Amino acid sequence: MTGIASPLPSIDALLRSPEAAVMLARFGSSAVTAALRDSLAVHRAAARFGLATAAILGETADRLAARFARSQRPVFNMTGTVLHTNLGRSPLPPEAAEAAAEALRHATSVEFDLATGRRGERDDHIGGLLRELTGAEACTVVNNNAAAVMLVLNTLALGKEVLVSRGELIEIGGSFRLPDIMSRSGAILKEVGTTNRTHARDYAEAIAAPVGAIMRVHRANYAITGFTATVPVGVLATIAHDGGIPLIEDLGSGSLVDLERWGLPHEPTPRESLMAGADVVTFSGDKLLGGPQAGLIVGHKDVIAAIGRNPLKRAVRVDKGRLAALEVVLRLYLDPDRLAERVPALRLLVRPEAEIRATSERIAPAIAARWPDRGVAVEACRSQIGSGALPRDMLPSTAVTLGGGSLEVLAKTLRDLPRPVIGRMSRGRLILDCRCLEATDEAAFIAQIA
Repeated sequence: MTGIASPLPSIDALLRSPEAAVMLARFGSSAVTAALRDSLAVHRAAARFGLATAAILGETADRLAARFARSQRPVFNMTGTVLHTNLGRSPLPPEAAEAAAEALRHATSVEFDLATGRRGERDDHIGGLLRELTGAEACTVVNNNAAAVMLVLNTLALGKEVLVSRGELIEIGGSFRLPDIMSRSGAILKEVGTTNRTHARDYAEAIAAPVGAIMRVHRANYAITGFTATVPVGVLATIAHDGGIPLIEDLGSGSLVDLERWGLPHEPTPRESLMAGADVVTFSGDKLLGGPQAGLIVGHKDVIAAIGRNPLKRAVRVDKGRLAALEVVLRLYLDPDRLAERVPALRLLVRPEAEIRATSERIAPAIAARWPDRGVAVEACRSQIGSGALPRDMLPSTAVTLGGGSLEVLAKTLRDLPRPVIGRMSRGRLILDCRCLEATDEAAFIAQIA
């Protein structure tokens, strides 16, 4: 009879199709059946009948692909920030990533002593390397630097005051503040000095019976300039030790080597802090060090031993995958002459400007062909190190820039690509800084743009 639409196909009929067999093999019976029901329900509610089976199966395949797609995906970092916190900070050396994957796939000797057949310590896998690279008597590792700071404070100054300069009360990304960490650790913040000037006498006059430690915090993500005064580590160590308390230094970014050898500004190293008299130093594994997320704690053996006995240590310990990756990265530091080529984070930081410009010029034609009305241009720009490291120091770089129309729509289009492209906006242009686009990724970048 004319005018009457044919009914929608049944679930059973759809499941018997060759297309459904492919989906069943990939996603499983429960997910495919539920997705088919959802697709049919949408059409039934909208009174859309008589659809071809192939169309319904196609919609279902799209629905399943979206549901099972990984939320965390590789992206092209073209923001100009090398150690971008929101994009995962340091990219790992390939051998470190492989070591982490292998450790996660298998049972490992993470806490098993193969020599004695008894229980071992996970810190032993990196202990010798860290002691050699920092000059520390002992060390331990936890899951990030915030945890390292909290654990050190909880161990050395629970219920006691900790002296900190007002100019060092930092806040990092996500409104994460040092005073809040102190409070959670059980230590009591005691501010000394002023925002721009803190003197040795400020610390010396503040030491009293309840004081548990002096803490020095590296101002990694901001700078105070002009009429300023700070107290060197060596002087602080003398004041602390004369008062019978330890000196804690949080270096944050934590470079293990002097970056000046590659033309970058100097960043304090753990070895320098320990040699100057700090009792314990904390720093990150996934910033300038170029490894996985971790918080490293190095210092005097009695301090590290006390930290190891703290019940909170287990709550913030690092997993076997990151521990395996960290060990590999630390071993790369035993060959400092090849660090800049083997540690990706350092390689990107010291990448020559001419090489970056050549990359920009090779990818610009593909971008211009895709968006011919966007005024595509190759322009000089500035990159930054990121993650709070050396905030005042910008690196000369080159970018492909686009303008015209809605930049928000263009940025969304780039984020919707199979491997999302993340740039930044500045002065009415979308900036695609090419510092972090290496030659090995150029072909994949151009292919998806085209």
